Amino acid sequence: MSALEKLRAAAPVLREDLAGLVAVESPSADLAALARCADVVAELGRRCTGRAPERVVVADRPHLRWRFGDGPVRVVLVGHFDTVWPIGTLARWPFTVDGDRCTGPGVVDMKGGLVVLFHALEALAAVADLDGVAVVCNSDEEIGSPTSQALIEDTAAGAAGALILEGSSGGKVKIARKGIAHYSLRVAGRASHAGVAPHLGINAGVELAHQVLRVAALGAPPGTTVTPTDSTAGTTSNTVPAAARLSVDVRAFDPAELVRVDAALRGLRPVLPGAELTVELGPSRPAMPESASASMFALARRVAAELGLPPLVGEAVGGGSDGNLTAGIGVPTLDGLGVIGGKAHAEGEWSDLASMPERAALVAGLVDAIGR
Repeated sequence: MSALEKLRAAAPVLREDLAGLVAVESPSADLAALARCADVVAELGRRCTGRAPERVVVADRPHLRWRFGDGPVRVVLVGHFDTVWPIGTLARWPFTVDGDRCTGPGVVDMKGGLVVLFHALEALAAVADLDGVAVVCNSDEEIGSPTSQALIEDTAAGAAGALILEGSSGGKVKIARKGIAHYSLRVAGRASHAGVAPHLGINAGVELAHQVLRVAALGAPPGTTVTPTDSTAGTTSNTVPAAARLSVDVRAFDPAELVRVDAALRGLRPVLPGAELTVELGPSRPAMPESASASMFALARRVAAELGLPPLVGEAVGGGSDGNLTAGIGVPTLDGLGVIGGKAHAEGEWSDLASMPERAALVAGLVDAIGR
């Protein structure tokens, strides 16, 4: 019996493992919930690989790492167990199965990917050793991986390939991702009574309005988007706002575009006399260009063909992942290798349970082939 046939026969186990992960809610902001979920992920990995993980805690956040063998890392697999769903979501929207389709918070982004990851390694370990393989499962990907970035980059440095187990839309793998930079633009004005002496104030809200229009004009369709997002201004309805703030989401496939927009944002100047502007860079990720995935994509297409799977199709997307980080340090990277599904981050998120054995077989084949 082939590895794919064995994985298909084990489909009920994969489904139960996914149900078990989804049952432990793990929003990015809840450290206690993340610790509970880390325990479940660690046990899943231990059961499938025979090895308990190293638990790496950074700023009270739990991350998990497995390293097999004593030599250099040949291939690293990356996944995350935090989700965007708050505690209590399961009470109104439990894990539900209807034929081959399941729904529930995190089933595609990306607890289904974790199940694929560990069952792929279990299948591979049955026929080969795992020497040179490393795994990182982090708890802060949904908020930009601020405490796990160094762990991911340190683990992946020098590897021949990185496989990212994010979910897949329509079976496509992700061969390029935009680089992302988040900014905070702050305006300092001067408060004054809006009825008695508005002329004595410096209206930070009005200044912010001018800057929103300038920021929105910095995009360069179709590749570069510069999007003003959440904003605040003022304190009470009868006070000239003394302060205002704007978040800016910047995304581009071309690293040079990120540099251009950064310079433009830092070059903004106030319109109102006396107003002051401050621009701060927040969480960011480098671009993952198609060149970073070309060799991995070609290899994955070959492995898929050998397994008798449908031809792989690649896509470039605007969303970021930890694949941006591995590609950013020069490691050939292929993303979107997790479970097939849709509606990530939205009510009705779903996964195709029948895709999990096939994706696990594909990942196992890739891990075995990379760097050989």
